[in-house]
Amino acid sequence: MPTTTRRVTALVAACAVALLLPACRPAPDPAAAPVSPSSAPTAASPQVGTVAPGPVASSAPAGTPAPAPAPPLPSVTPTPTGTPASAPTATPTVRPVTLPAPGARFEYQLGGTDEPAADTVTVVRDATAAPTGRYDVCYVNGFQTQPGETERLLRTDPGLVLHHGGEPVRDDGWPDEVLYDLTTPDLRARVADRVGRLIDACAAAGFDAVEVDNLDSHTRSLGRIAPADTLAYVALLIERAHAVGLAFAQKNAAELTTQVRELGADLAVAEECHQWQECDVYTSAYPVVLDVEYDRASFDALCAEQSDPATRRPGLSVVLRDRDVSPRTAPGSVHAAC
Repeated sequence: MPTTTRRVTALVAACAVALLLPACRPAPDPAAAPVSPSSAPTAASPQVGTVAPGPVASSAPAGTPAPAPAPPLPSVTPTPTGTPASAPTATPTVRPVTLPAPGARFEYQLGGTDEPAADTVTVVRDATAAPTGRYDVCYVNGFQTQPGETERLLRTDPGLVLHHGGEPVRDDGWPDEVLYDLTTPDLRARVADRVGRLIDACAAAGFDAVEVDNLDSHTRSLGRIAPADTLAYVALLIERAHAVGLAFAQKNAAELTTQVRELGADLAVAEECHQWQECDVYTSAYPVVLDVEYDRASFDALCAEQSDPATRRPGLSVVLRDRDVSPRTAPGSVHAAC
Protein backbone atom coordinates (compact mmCIF):
# COMPACT_ATOMS: atom_id res chain seq x y z
CA MET A 1 0.00 0.00 0.00
CA PRO A 2 1.16 3.59 -0.43
CA THR A 3 3.92 4.58 1.95
CA THR A 4 4.06 8.33 1.55
CA THR A 5 3.55 8.87 5.28
CA ARG A 6 6.95 7.24 5.80
CA ARG A 7 8.95 9.31 3.38
CA VAL A 8 10.25 12.07 5.67
CA THR A 9 11.86 9.46 7.90
CA ALA A 10 13.29 7.69 4.87
CA LEU A 11 14.90 10.88 3.64
CA VAL A 12 16.55 11.47 6.98
CA ALA A 13 17.93 7.94 6.86
CA ALA A 14 19.36 8.43 3.38
CA CYS A 15 22.36 10.40 4.62
CA ALA A 16 23.14 7.74 7.19
CA VAL A 17 23.01 5.04 4.55
CA ALA A 18 25.51 6.86 2.39
CA LEU A 19 27.94 6.78 5.27
CA LEU A 20 27.33 3.18 6.26
CA LEU A 21 27.40 1.41 2.95
CA PRO A 22 28.94 1.49 -0.43
CA ALA A 23 26.29 -0.32 -1.31
CA CYS A 24 -2.19 -4.65 2.39
CA ARG A 25 -4.01 -7.44 2.79
CA PRO A 26 -3.87 -10.99 4.13
CA ALA A 27 -2.11 -13.27 1.74
CA PRO A 28 -1.99 -17.09 1.56
CA ASP A 29 0.99 -18.81 3.06
CA PRO A 30 1.29 -21.95 0.88
CA ALA A 31 4.08 -24.44 1.35
CA ALA A 32 6.51 -24.63 -1.52
CA ALA A 33 9.00 -27.28 -2.56
CA PRO A 34 12.60 -26.09 -2.78
CA VAL A 35 14.27 -25.89 -6.13
CA SER A 36 17.16 -28.35 -6.29
CA PRO A 37 20.08 -27.70 -8.61
CA SER A 38 21.05 -30.41 -11.06
CA SER A 39 23.87 -32.68 -9.93
CA ALA A 40 27.18 -32.18 -11.66
CA PRO A 41 28.19 -35.03 -14.01
CA THR A 42 30.66 -37.52 -12.56
CA ALA A 43 33.32 -39.56 -14.28
CA ALA A 44 32.20 -42.99 -15.53
CA SER A 45 33.19 -45.94 -13.31
CA PRO A 46 33.25 -49.69 -14.08
CA GLN A 47 29.94 -51.48 -13.72
CA VAL A 48 29.61 -53.44 -10.50
CA GLY A 49 29.23 -57.15 -11.26
CA THR A 50 30.60 -56.96 -14.79
CA VAL A 51 32.78 -59.93 -15.74
CA ALA A 52 35.59 -59.04 -18.11
CA PRO A 53 36.42 -61.67 -20.80
CA GLY A 54 39.97 -63.15 -20.94
CA PRO A 55 41.99 -66.17 -22.18
CA VAL A 56 41.23 -69.59 -20.70
CA ALA A 57 44.30 -71.82 -19.82
CA SER A 58 44.38 -75.47 -21.16
CA SER A 59 44.94 -78.44 -18.76
CA ALA A 60 45.05 -81.23 -21.43
CA PRO A 61 48.04 -83.68 -21.35
CA ALA A 62 50.92 -83.32 -23.78
CA GLY A 63 50.08 -84.45 -27.30
CA THR A 64 46.38 -83.98 -26.81
CA PRO A 65 44.96 -81.32 -29.03
CA ALA A 66 43.97 -78.34 -27.02
CA PRO A 67 40.25 -77.65 -26.99
CA ALA A 68 38.95 -74.62 -28.79
CA PRO A 69 39.11 -71.51 -26.66
CA ALA A 70 35.95 -70.90 -24.68
CA PRO A 71 33.86 -68.03 -25.98
CA PRO A 72 34.10 -64.89 -23.90
CA LEU A 73 31.51 -64.56 -21.17
CA PRO A 74 28.93 -61.85 -21.62
CA SER A 75 29.04 -58.77 -19.41
CA VAL A 76 26.36 -58.97 -16.74
CA THR A 77 25.22 -56.26 -14.35
CA PRO A 78 22.83 -57.81 -11.86
CA THR A 79 19.69 -55.99 -10.77
CA PRO A 80 18.60 -56.63 -7.18
CA THR A 81 15.62 -58.95 -7.01
CA GLY A 82 12.34 -57.11 -6.72
CA THR A 83 13.88 -53.71 -7.44
CA PRO A 84 12.27 -52.06 -10.49
CA ALA A 85 14.47 -50.06 -12.80
CA SER A 86 14.15 -46.38 -11.92
CA ALA A 87 12.88 -43.98 -14.54
CA PRO A 88 15.15 -41.08 -15.53
CA THR A 89 14.58 -37.96 -13.43
CA ALA A 90 13.62 -34.84 -15.34
CA THR A 91 15.52 -31.69 -14.46
CA PRO A 92 13.03 -28.91 -13.62
CA THR A 93 13.24 -25.96 -15.97
CA VAL A 94 12.85 -22.38 -14.78
CA ARG A 95 11.32 -19.87 -17.17
CA PRO A 96 13.61 -16.95 -17.96
CA VAL A 97 13.07 -13.63 -16.24
CA THR A 98 11.39 -11.10 -18.54
CA LEU A 99 10.56 -7.38 -18.41
CA PRO A 100 7.74 -5.33 -19.92
CA ALA A 101 8.44 -2.83 -22.67
CA PRO A 102 10.09 0.30 -21.22
CA GLY A 103 7.69 3.21 -20.96
CA ALA A 104 4.59 1.08 -21.64
CA ARG A 105 1.29 1.89 -19.94
CA PHE A 106 0.66 0.21 -16.61
CA GLU A 107 -2.05 0.06 -13.94
CA TYR A 108 -1.65 -0.07 -10.17
CA GLN A 109 -4.53 -2.16 -8.81
CA LEU A 110 -3.73 -2.85 -5.16
CA GLY A 111 -7.01 -1.65 -3.64
CA GLY A 112 -9.24 -3.73 -5.90
CA THR A 113 -9.14 -5.21 -9.39
CA ASP A 114 -10.47 -3.78 -12.65
CA GLU A 115 -10.46 -4.96 -16.23
CA PRO A 116 -7.33 -3.25 -17.58
CA ALA A 117 -7.64 -0.72 -20.37
CA ALA A 118 -7.05 -2.08 -23.85
CA ASP A 119 -3.64 -0.46 -24.21
CA THR A 120 -2.38 -1.46 -20.75
CA VAL A 121 0.74 -3.62 -20.89
CA THR A 122 1.61 -4.09 -17.21
CA VAL A 123 -0.67 -4.60 -14.20
CA VAL A 124 0.38 -4.58 -10.54
CA ARG A 125 -1.95 -6.57 -8.25
CA ASP A 126 -1.91 -7.94 -4.73
CA ALA A 127 -0.70 -11.51 -4.22
CA THR A 128 -4.26 -12.49 -3.28
CA ALA A 129 -5.59 -11.43 -6.71
CA ALA A 130 -5.38 -13.30 -10.00
CA PRO A 131 -2.99 -12.19 -12.73
CA THR A 132 -4.48 -10.66 -15.90
CA GLY A 133 -2.48 -12.50 -18.55
CA ARG A 134 -0.60 -9.35 -19.52
CA TYR A 135 2.69 -8.53 -17.81
CA ASP A 136 1.67 -9.08 -14.19
CA VAL A 137 3.51 -7.85 -11.11
CA CYS A 138 2.67 -9.48 -7.77
CA TYR A 139 2.61 -7.26 -4.65
CA VAL A 140 4.11 -8.85 -1.52
CA ASN A 141 4.73 -7.17 1.84
CA GLY A 142 8.21 -8.53 2.45
CA PHE A 143 9.58 -6.53 5.37
CA GLN A 144 6.49 -6.21 7.58
CA THR A 145 3.54 -8.43 8.41
CA GLN A 146 0.22 -8.17 6.65
CA PRO A 147 -2.45 -6.68 8.95
CA GLY A 148 -4.48 -9.87 9.11
CA GLU A 149 -1.53 -12.05 10.11
CA THR A 150 0.17 -9.83 12.68
CA GLU A 151 -1.48 -11.14 15.85
CA ARG A 152 -1.22 -14.75 14.71
CA LEU A 153 2.51 -14.42 14.10
CA LEU A 154 3.01 -12.75 17.48
CA ARG A 155 1.38 -15.80 19.07
CA THR A 156 2.96 -18.56 17.00
CA ASP A 157 6.44 -17.30 16.12
CA PRO A 158 7.20 -14.02 17.92
CA GLY A 159 10.92 -14.52 17.38
CA LEU A 160 10.50 -13.43 13.76
CA VAL A 161 9.21 -10.05 14.88
CA LEU A 162 11.51 -7.16 15.79
CA HIS A 163 11.10 -6.14 19.45
CA HIS A 164 12.30 -3.12 21.36
CA GLY A 165 11.92 -2.84 25.10
CA GLY A 166 9.91 -6.06 25.08
CA GLU A 167 7.32 -4.71 22.63
CA PRO A 168 6.97 -5.48 18.90
CA VAL A 169 8.11 -2.64 16.68
CA ARG A 170 5.15 -1.36 14.68
CA ASP A 171 4.93 0.87 11.66
CA ASP A 172 3.56 4.20 12.87
CA GLY A 173 1.77 4.72 9.58
CA TRP A 174 0.31 1.22 9.62
CA PRO A 175 0.20 0.18 13.30
CA ASP A 176 -1.40 -3.17 12.49
CA GLU A 177 1.85 -4.12 10.75
CA VAL A 178 4.96 -5.14 12.71
CA LEU A 179 8.51 -5.29 11.37
CA TYR A 180 10.28 -8.56 10.74
CA ASP A 181 13.54 -9.03 12.64
CA LEU A 182 16.39 -9.07 10.12
CA THR A 183 19.27 -8.52 12.54
CA THR A 184 21.00 -11.92 12.21
CA PRO A 185 21.73 -14.29 9.30
CA ASP A 186 19.51 -16.98 10.85
CA LEU A 187 16.56 -14.62 11.25
CA ARG A 188 17.00 -13.29 7.72
CA ALA A 189 16.98 -16.84 6.35
CA ARG A 190 13.83 -17.74 8.32
CA VAL A 191 11.95 -14.62 7.26
CA ALA A 192 13.12 -15.06 3.65
CA ASP A 193 11.73 -18.58 3.68
CA ARG A 194 8.40 -17.32 5.00
CA VAL A 195 8.13 -14.52 2.42
CA GLY A 196 9.65 -16.81 -0.19
CA ARG A 197 6.60 -19.07 -0.02
CA LEU A 198 4.50 -16.10 -1.11
CA ILE A 199 6.94 -15.42 -3.94
CA ASP A 200 6.66 -19.06 -5.01
CA ALA A 201 2.86 -18.75 -4.96
CA CYS A 202 3.05 -15.66 -7.19
CA ALA A 203 5.06 -17.63 -9.73
CA ALA A 204 2.69 -20.61 -9.54
CA ALA A 205 -0.28 -18.31 -10.14
CA GLY A 206 1.29 -16.98 -13.35
CA PHE A 207 2.74 -13.61 -12.38
CA ASP A 208 5.82 -12.34 -14.19
CA ALA A 209 7.44 -10.24 -11.46
CA VAL A 210 7.24 -9.55 -7.75
CA GLU A 211 7.14 -6.16 -6.04
CA VAL A 212 8.37 -6.52 -2.45
CA ASP A 213 7.12 -3.61 -0.37
CA ASN A 214 8.60 -1.77 2.64
CA LEU A 215 12.24 -1.96 1.64
CA ASP A 216 12.65 1.15 3.79
CA SER A 217 11.48 -0.56 7.01
CA HIS A 218 14.94 -0.19 8.54
CA THR A 219 14.22 3.55 8.82
CA ARG A 220 11.35 2.68 11.20
CA SER A 221 13.26 0.06 13.22
CA LEU A 222 14.42 2.42 16.01
CA GLY A 223 17.98 1.82 14.86
CA ARG A 224 17.75 -1.94 15.36
CA ILE A 225 17.97 -2.95 11.67
CA ALA A 226 20.97 -1.64 9.75
CA PRO A 227 20.90 -0.96 6.00
CA ALA A 228 23.41 -3.80 5.64
CA ASP A 229 20.87 -6.18 7.23
CA THR A 230 18.26 -5.00 4.74
CA LEU A 231 20.55 -5.58 1.77
CA ALA A 232 21.59 -9.05 2.96
CA TYR A 233 17.92 -9.96 3.21
CA VAL A 234 17.09 -8.46 -0.19
CA ALA A 235 19.76 -10.67 -1.75
CA LEU A 236 17.90 -13.74 -0.45
CA LEU A 237 14.58 -12.52 -1.89
CA ILE A 238 16.09 -11.74 -5.29
CA GLU A 239 17.61 -15.20 -5.42
CA ARG A 240 14.26 -16.76 -4.48
CA ALA A 241 12.37 -14.77 -7.13
CA HIS A 242 14.83 -15.58 -9.89
CA ALA A 243 14.77 -19.27 -8.94
CA VAL A 244 11.08 -19.42 -9.87
CA GLY A 245 11.36 -17.21 -12.95
CA LEU A 246 10.11 -13.92 -11.51
CA ALA A 247 11.69 -10.53 -12.12
CA PHE A 248 12.36 -8.64 -8.89
CA ALA A 249 11.13 -5.06 -8.51
CA GLN A 250 12.70 -2.67 -6.03
CA LYS A 251 9.96 -0.76 -4.20
CA ASN A 252 10.90 2.78 -3.12
CA ALA A 253 13.99 3.35 -0.90
CA ALA A 254 15.78 5.42 -3.56
CA GLU A 255 18.83 5.74 -1.30
CA LEU A 256 19.51 2.00 -1.70
CA THR A 257 19.01 1.87 -5.47
CA THR A 258 22.62 1.34 -6.49
CA GLN A 259 23.14 -1.49 -4.02
CA VAL A 260 19.84 -3.25 -4.74
CA ARG A 261 20.44 -3.08 -8.47
CA GLU A 262 23.90 -4.57 -7.98
CA LEU A 263 22.30 -7.46 -6.07
CA GLY A 264 20.33 -8.34 -9.20
CA ALA A 265 17.01 -6.48 -9.03
CA ASP A 266 15.45 -6.07 -12.47
CA LEU A 267 13.04 -3.10 -12.37
CA ALA A 268 11.64 -0.54 -9.94
CA VAL A 269 8.21 0.44 -8.62
CA ALA A 270 8.26 3.95 -7.15
CA GLU A 271 5.71 6.08 -5.37
CA GLU A 272 5.83 9.80 -6.07
CA CYS A 273 9.29 9.85 -7.61
CA HIS A 274 8.55 13.30 -9.07
CA GLN A 275 7.22 14.62 -5.76
CA TRP A 276 10.42 13.48 -4.03
CA GLN A 277 12.75 14.27 -6.95
CA GLU A 278 13.86 10.64 -7.23
CA CYS A 279 12.84 9.68 -10.78
CA ASP A 280 16.35 10.10 -12.17
CA VAL A 281 17.77 7.91 -9.40
CA TYR A 282 15.60 5.01 -10.52
CA THR A 283 15.77 5.52 -14.28
CA SER A 284 19.56 5.80 -14.21
CA ALA A 285 19.72 2.33 -12.67
CA TYR A 286 16.79 0.40 -14.17
CA PRO A 287 15.51 -0.09 -17.72
CA VAL A 288 11.88 -0.13 -16.49
CA VAL A 289 10.46 2.14 -13.76
CA LEU A 290 6.76 2.16 -12.82
CA ASP A 291 5.89 5.37 -10.97
CA VAL A 292 2.67 6.08 -9.05
CA GLU A 293 1.86 9.73 -8.35
CA TYR A 294 -0.91 10.70 -5.92
CA ASP A 295 -0.84 14.47 -6.42
CA ARG A 296 -2.39 15.87 -9.61
CA ALA A 297 0.09 18.75 -9.93
CA SER A 298 3.09 16.40 -9.64
CA PHE A 299 1.52 14.02 -12.14
CA ASP A 300 0.86 16.81 -14.65
CA ALA A 301 4.39 18.17 -14.28
CA LEU A 302 5.96 14.74 -14.79
CA CYS A 303 3.74 14.05 -17.79
CA ALA A 304 4.87 17.34 -19.30
CA GLU A 305 8.49 16.23 -18.89
CA GLN A 306 7.70 12.86 -20.45
CA SER A 307 6.08 14.51 -23.47
CA ASP A 308 9.19 16.57 -24.22
CA PRO A 309 11.92 14.62 -26.08
CA ALA A 310 14.56 16.68 -24.32
CA THR A 311 13.45 15.59 -20.83
CA ARG A 312 11.72 12.29 -21.51
CA ARG A 313 12.95 9.24 -19.59
CA PRO A 314 12.34 6.31 -21.98
CA GLY A 315 12.08 3.66 -19.26
CA LEU A 316 9.59 5.55 -17.10
CA SER A 317 5.84 4.82 -16.97
CA VAL A 318 3.58 7.12 -14.92
CA VAL A 319 0.10 6.79 -13.45
CA LEU A 320 -2.03 8.97 -11.18
CA ARG A 321 -3.95 7.13 -8.45
CA ASP A 322 -6.01 7.89 -5.38
CA ARG A 323 -4.20 7.03 -2.15
CA ASP A 324 -6.51 4.09 -1.49
CA VAL A 325 -5.68 2.74 -4.98
CA SER A 326 -9.39 1.92 -5.31
CA PRO A 327 -11.08 0.21 -8.25
CA ARG A 328 -12.72 2.46 -10.81
CA THR A 329 -16.21 1.88 -9.41
CA ALA A 330 -15.29 3.14 -5.92
CA PRO A 331 -16.19 6.71 -4.86
CA GLY A 332 -13.21 9.04 -5.19
CA SER A 333 -11.26 6.63 -7.36
CA VAL A 334 -8.64 8.24 -9.59
CA HIS A 335 -7.10 6.54 -12.64
CA ALA A 336 -4.98 8.39 -15.18
CA ALA A 337 -1.85 7.66 -17.19
CA CYS A 338 0.52 9.47 -19.50
